[in-house]
Amino acid sequence: WPHIPVPGHWQLNGWGHPHYTNVRYPFPIDPPRVPSDNPTGTYRRHFVVPQTWADRRLVLRFDGVDSAFEVYLNGAYLGFSKGSRMPAEFDLTSAARVGDNLLAVRVFQWSDGSYLEDQDMWWLSGIFRDVTLLALPQTTLWDVKITPTLDLQGDGSALEVAVVVEGSTTASGAYQLDLALLDAGGAAVAYAAGPVRLGGDGHGRVELATAVGTPRRWSAEEPYLYTLLLTLRDAVGATVCVVPQKVGFRRVEVQGPRLLVNGAAIKLRGVNRHEHDPELGRALTREVMLTDVLLMKQHNINTVRTSHYPPHPYFLDLCDEYGLYVVDEADLECHGLLYAEQPFFLSAAPDWCDAYVDRMQRMVERDKNHPSVIMWSLGNESGFGANHAAMADWCRRFDPSRPIHYEGDRHGEVSDVISQMYTPLHLVAAFGDGTDDVLHGANQQTRIRLEEYHDKPFFLCEYAHAMGNGPGSLNDYWQAFNASDRLIGGCVWEWLDHGIRATTPDGRSYFAYGGDFGDVPNDGNFICDGLLFPDRTPSPGLLEYKKVLEQVAVELLQLGPASVALRVHNRYDFTTLEHLACEWAVTADGAPCAAGTIALPPTSAGTSTLVELPYAHTPTLAGADYVLTLRFTLAHALPWAAAGHEVAFAQFVLPRLGRPDAVESLSPAPRIECHQEGARLHLHNEAFQLSFNLARGVIEAWHVKGQAIVATGPRLTFWRAPIDNEARGGGTQVLQEWHAHMLHLLQQRVANVAWERAGDGVVRVVIDISVAPPSYEAAFDCRYSYTLHGSGDLLLEVEGKPRGTWPAVLPRIGLELTLPGSMDQVTWLGRGPGESYADSYQAARFGLWQAGVDELFTPYVRPQENGNRSATQWVALRDAQGCGLLAVGDPLLNFSAHRYTTADLERAEHGYELVPRPTTTLHLDHRQNGLGSGSCGPGVLPQYQLLTAPFRFLVRLVPLSPESGALDELGRRFRLLSDDGLGKRQREEEP
Repeated sequence: WPHIPVPGHWQLNGWGHPHYTNVRYPFPIDPPRVPSDNPTGTYRRHFVVPQTWADRRLVLRFDGVDSAFEVYLNGAYLGFSKGSRMPAEFDLTSAARVGDNLLAVRVFQWSDGSYLEDQDMWWLSGIFRDVTLLALPQTTLWDVKITPTLDLQGDGSALEVAVVVEGSTTASGAYQLDLALLDAGGAAVAYAAGPVRLGGDGHGRVELATAVGTPRRWSAEEPYLYTLLLTLRDAVGATVCVVPQKVGFRRVEVQGPRLLVNGAAIKLRGVNRHEHDPELGRALTREVMLTDVLLMKQHNINTVRTSHYPPHPYFLDLCDEYGLYVVDEADLECHGLLYAEQPFFLSAAPDWCDAYVDRMQRMVERDKNHPSVIMWSLGNESGFGANHAAMADWCRRFDPSRPIHYEGDRHGEVSDVISQMYTPLHLVAAFGDGTDDVLHGANQQTRIRLEEYHDKPFFLCEYAHAMGNGPGSLNDYWQAFNASDRLIGGCVWEWLDHGIRATTPDGRSYFAYGGDFGDVPNDGNFICDGLLFPDRTPSPGLLEYKKVLEQVAVELLQLGPASVALRVHNRYDFTTLEHLACEWAVTADGAPCAAGTIALPPTSAGTSTLVELPYAHTPTLAGADYVLTLRFTLAHALPWAAAGHEVAFAQFVLPRLGRPDAVESLSPAPRIECHQEGARLHLHNEAFQLSFNLARGVIEAWHVKGQAIVATGPRLTFWRAPIDNEARGGGTQVLQEWHAHMLHLLQQRVANVAWERAGDGVVRVVIDISVAPPSYEAAFDCRYSYTLHGSGDLLLEVEGKPRGTWPAVLPRIGLELTLPGSMDQVTWLGRGPGESYADSYQAARFGLWQAGVDELFTPYVRPQENGNRSATQWVALRDAQGCGLLAVGDPLLNFSAHRYTTADLERAEHGYELVPRPTTTLHLDHRQNGLGSGSCGPGVLPQYQLLTAPFRFLVRLVPLSPESGALDELGRRFRLLSDDGLGKRQREEEP
């Protein structure tokens, strides 16, 4: 009998292996039968019952066992249970003895319940949640149902409590139940008492009610909790037992197309959350659960859909305490049966109805007293049939206080909200307007008519598939949500990458996914589709989501002679802005100019206020871009974040000082010496040496004072390492088209070369090329036009025109350069500090940023395109001595810098397979295609697609030495030669 941790999974502790499938079952489908070869774990544990418990009733509670189990105590069979994510309790009283006891539990990996547990997650078995031994009085409170009634108009709020008391059949005597409601400070605010009569079977029921007046309300923004103390006393007034329970007064209702909490229409700014830990699987610690809740609150998330099963009960305690709305979902999914070779439709099968209803009843009974639960969900992706109707019917009779949700109920027959997955944005907007019906998002087949949804809200229970680099267009969805009362929000899929930490034979750690354990069939890295990396590090997608969800918005109204007029919008549902502090700062090309704080008026939720910022804008630095940044932070610590935590920010471009009459000249430039040796053109003077390989059309070497700054390039490229949204799901259609046109194999063929002197200090080199795949008639006809100044700076104009048949969109258009690996210190003026793309840049703010090359890399579980910084005015890469290269956009550019090539990223399946090169690969891109959600949702929206069309862009490359001077001044100097300001560029160049 070796030891194994409990809670835990046996596959993560040396027995069997994890298995990942999204839809398919990992065993032959033949419901209700399961394979006779059924892995089974037998557990034993000794425990001691103290003498003081001799007269107690002993109950053993299992909070979660996958998938079915038998319980034995001291050789006596106690019972059987299934339903992996629900508690099961066993009465040990008759079988237990004072002193040593032997508990034995037999756990079956497969049961007929497994057919109802086909969620998109790892198949992991064992006792994975807490096991608790309860020593209860012989007569005790057995069940409590709390019904807070909130009067929104006056002081008629009340608290109703229904209590089941259970004793032995020989229990006698009178009992009394006392109810005391305490506020958060411990003061009593209500009291009630009533007698308890036990019947001949030892059971009794009592209902108490008390007026509460005007209680403080619970919401996700202000999660005020009372404490209910229920005390059972015997005939002489002695305390038999006390049960404490947190209580929140809140009211949830669907009123026409709106979801109301406490009378206010709310938006569900949500995520889907599976339970996962990279080391422990679903055996989460309380510390991990708290981490999840705090991270959600800190990133402006207010809703969790417990996909696709009820969570550990402690997680709901945390949601009550810290304030998160919960869509509590039954442990029910039989997705794979719907698409099996011989489909089974259990949702309409009468002999499965009890199993369906049982899973609903057990969830609702367990979680009924949590104020955070605002909707019950009937499960996930199981079609829709009479068994769902039976679940809804029972639930509505037992708890009419909460709406019912089920995405599979396409036409809202029993659901109180119309719910869909991954509906394209234009259909979401039309649905919200009520101007059109809508195709169901997942299968694009079921059309919902206006009369079916005119009185129901619309909820995207899943959208924006957060797999790998993405999702894109979060801001576009939330613009639609905010524009319509009917659209109540949605939950991004999903919260966390489900990678399992593994180690290579030589000791390198990585996150494993489907197929890495020999699990067949599997769905690969589709398990890694979260806003957090497996170690719970926020991804760029989560930072983007935080920005999109922020509840303070700002308009710049007017620049006055001594102040800036702003309108601040409060987008909270209940909270004023008094809990926030506002800091402002003005920068010129990222350098600070002025800063201060302003007091925010007590602006009510849903309203706006005018604010005067005491700043007189008088730009003095020619060519500099002046930016006003406002940061809204917590004025005081809250339970979920410290004082100073940023909840929102806004940036505005201020007028700049225009081009001066006399721009600092780059001439007279030193003379450039030129000579051609075969296919090589050598250009040099005292400042630099530069060689063109005219046969290949690239710079072959570029040295400044003996130091190499470019090893090769720039070379046009149209390819990027495919992101998950292009490599999976609907995105594969785009990737297949790119592969069919061999975009990953494009070759550059030189068609013509010409060079000339334009004076002693200027040389022009023009190289005409065709960029085409091997043996393919289509091509991009392109031209590099280099203008090299004797001062060393090189202006490169690139233009191209497609010829023949090409895909409608391209991955990227840009230049690739290979630089010495020593040039690993990066400074840039533009969006940062994190990555940004055409449809995911809201969280990236304009500024002057610095980072090492390694810090620019985003470690997605499967390597792919990453680390792009958009809207860059200039970027410099230097070594420790200050030698390097400055690239100035004309007007703007995207850049990324890695120790890996695009081919390296494309070949690698895991991060450990990437081997850093001794060089740095620098991409200077004109454009990149957007990110979208194509791995399990809509692709890139049209406005963010990089369409195949003629293009033209300019980049200025400037060699750097220790004597070059300040980068900001240098960048501004060269930028003044060609551009006309960040504000105009942002409007023209960015979506």
